Amino acid sequence: MIKIILVGDIGSGKTYVSKLLKIPCFSADIEVKKLYKKNKNCFNVLKKKFPKFIKTFPIKKKELSDLIRSNISNLKKIGLIVHPFIRTKLKIFLKKHNNKKMVVLDIPLYLENKMNKKNDIIVFLKTKKKDVEKILKIRKNYDKKLVDILKKSQFSLIKKKNKSNYMLVNNYNSVTMKKKVNKLKFEILNDRSSS
Repeated sequence: MIKIILVGDIGSGKTYVSKLLKIPCFSADIEVKKLYKKNKNCFNVLKKKFPKFIKTFPIKKKELSDLIRSNISNLKKIGLIVHPFIRTKLKIFLKKHNNKKMVVLDIPLYLENKMNKKNDIIVFLKTKKKDVEKILKIRKNYDKKLVDILKKSQFSLIKKKNKSNYMLVNNYNSVTMKKKVNKLKFEILNDRSSS
């Protein structure tokens, strides 16, 4: 199975490109949302660690945002609690799709958390900063301060690009992107079969 990992800036279109690939996709963001909504065990651990901030179940996004804004190091502490739950979900996903040719992993901090394996195909999504800012501003509940904090926890774009096998330029044009993604998928399959 070929694992494609999408990396890039916040708002670079990783989720959008993962949908265009039309292959099984593991979205850590979706799994984390489910975790905060449905997993009482995770809630109890977070509440015990951060009783001043985490008070309601399902966990509210505002509580988490306030917690991260209060101290940037809390982001790492949340990650240490949440990541084991998400890694378990990822293992289940990979086992379920073991017979597929390709899967895509949409996991923020994949490289930063040293999750990458030797045979992973890492695709860097290159975007123009002004396009990313425009996309982020139209997102529901956009919080510039929180986005800046999250960016500080990530590798630089140059480092992500250098660790990548392929680069895909996202111009946010759906017609162009469908063609680019199909071409990329074909290239990956060809490169993998010839090696």
